[in-house]
Amino acid sequence: MAPIAVGDTIPDGTLAYFDEQDQLQTVSVHSLTAGKKVVLFGVPGAFTPTCSMKHVPGFIEKSEELKSKGVEELLLISVNDPFVMKAWKKSYPETKNVKFLADGSASYTHALGLELDLNEKGLGIRSRRFALLVDNLKVTVANIESGGEFTVSSADEILSAL
Repeated sequence: MAPIAVGDTIPDGTLAYFDEQDQLQTVSVHSLTAGKKVVLFGVPGAFTPTCSMKHVPGFIEKSEELKSKGVEELLLISVNDPFVMKAWKKSYPETKNVKFLADGSASYTHALGLELDLNEKGLGIRSRRFALLVDNLKVTVANIESGGEFTVSSADEILSAL
């Protein structure tokens, strides 16, 4: 399956997260993105070094600047269960406007065509690192990394595209 690309409509899918009352919720991606400008970004795994120290902190730190440029939602997706995503979110002193969403079975990652096979490293099927700018379900920017790189999917790259 070809990876999601500029001009594509993002697929719908169901992801999970814990709300402010610590209740497990499921949500459709389209319900979070329809009629809005959003950044949908994905990482290979919670608590992994590049994801935890560079990718996610960049979006947290730049969240207000992204919002000032019209971005309404910052949606982080990882192939982890919702309990891991909850713990990961709590590991940051401030998560500002970033919603931590779990794709535990990688089904949404598969629908995006962004799977990364890390079985050789004992990590199973993960997500390629990516950042998509989506406007009313249409991809306007698709910054997708090769392998485990971190060169094009940062918050700064999305800001420069705005």
